Amino acid sequence: MPRRTKILATLGPATDVDGVLSSILKAGANVVRINFSHGSEGEHLARVNASRDWAKKNDTYVGVLMDLQGPKIRIAAFKNGVKVKLSIGDRFILDAELDENSGDQNSVGIAYKRLPTDVKPGNVLLIDDGKVVLEVISIQGKKIATKVLQAGILSDNKGINLRGGGLSANALTEKDKKDILIAAKAKADYVALSFPVSADDVRETKKLLKEAGSNAGVIAKIERAEALDDEVIKGIIVESAGIMVARGDLGVEIGDPQLPAQQKRLIQLARANDRIVITATQMLESMIDSPIPTRAEVFDVANAVLDGTDAVMLSAETAAGNFPVNAVKTMNEVCLEAEKNPIAKVSHHRLHESFKFVDETIAMSSMYAANHINAKVVATLTQTGKTSLWMSRISSNISIFAISYNIETLQKVTLYRGVYPCSIEKHSSSEWDKVNEKVIETLTKREVVTKGDLVVLTKGMHKDKSGGTNMMKILCVGDSNY
Repeated sequence: MPRRTKILATLGPATDVDGVLSSILKAGANVVRINFSHGSEGEHLARVNASRDWAKKNDTYVGVLMDLQGPKIRIAAFKNGVKVKLSIGDRFILDAELDENSGDQNSVGIAYKRLPTDVKPGNVLLIDDGKVVLEVISIQGKKIATKVLQAGILSDNKGINLRGGGLSANALTEKDKKDILIAAKAKADYVALSFPVSADDVRETKKLLKEAGSNAGVIAKIERAEALDDEVIKGIIVESAGIMVARGDLGVEIGDPQLPAQQKRLIQLARANDRIVITATQMLESMIDSPIPTRAEVFDVANAVLDGTDAVMLSAETAAGNFPVNAVKTMNEVCLEAEKNPIAKVSHHRLHESFKFVDETIAMSSMYAANHINAKVVATLTQTGKTSLWMSRISSNISIFAISYNIETLQKVTLYRGVYPCSIEKHSSSEWDKVNEKVIETLTKREVVTKGDLVVLTKGMHKDKSGGTNMMKILCVGDSNY
């Protein structure tokens, strides 16, 4: 069986090396991530184009997610790019007025200029995902005097978090608004929104994308403590195409011991609301410098798979690491093994709930039928991919093929767990009655099914009607009566 959990690989300098991008895509990366926190517009577009070109040459589909930087809640830079070692008890100043490249052993500038008004004495600031911990001693104008509680090394542009949350930075910055235009130009399938604290942040992003002529889905990155409030998170999830469990900033704000339970909760909430979910941050962190992962990392990836995540993400492991191809291969192997566990194949999704829509009812019924008759695959003719998304919320070991001539839809489903894009020629209305035969022919050519296999097929009575799926048929490969 093909791997059901999708792999999201971040592109960067390491994947720009000749042959590396094609190798990580061959190794199993389904979606590429472009990080707007690094690189230029030209670099971003070149990486997107290279990914699309590879997909076209290999008759497949690769999704593109472009990740907005969000507010620069970061320290600035040090003189000549030096690294500063801080010891416990040291006094250190965060200075909003200091030149951005003038940091030294005693102080550093801050990119987030509102920080002095957001904090008060006694607050704890965590730098670089908590590698350095500072306690606020006093605020003097634009200067924040701190004491080092946890020693470490500081380097340029590391992130700042306030333990417990509460920073007032807006989710969307002026840079983000410009980058949304780049995402539209690149025809990104998804845009990830950093640091949202309400559904309004998601709505604003969707509005800007629409104005830019983009149909990209918004992935809300859950990385602020405030976003975990029951009503807030439900609003964010419903308004989004999906969420990302961004464990770096989130763990720093709420404390790492709370992360495992929150990860499971967020995955369950997303799936219950028919949204996709990505688990991210440090999944194979050691593979930046090592050709093999730690056993703890293997467990981490496997647990996310068993929890039901749609995708697992690689960040610096592929963007800047020494073993980007190994990282993807390792992720692939771990996901495949985890998916063999019976837990990954059992689902009680919405068994006791009513359905609102006809196409939703067909989607759920098809998966139940496929599981009970031991169908080889489920094939859904889809205009938008919505039917395949509903289907993918039910855990099983049956592959779901989203069949469409709409390239945007085929690229978007690359992020859905257990769903595989499959192109088909556009049929005229007069040929629509022959589409069943064409589907079986297409799946047979792809060596997905063979004679005697059962295929559960869904489609609409009228072609090209979004939300019009209202038919399910069980076909046997080799039976001429399609």
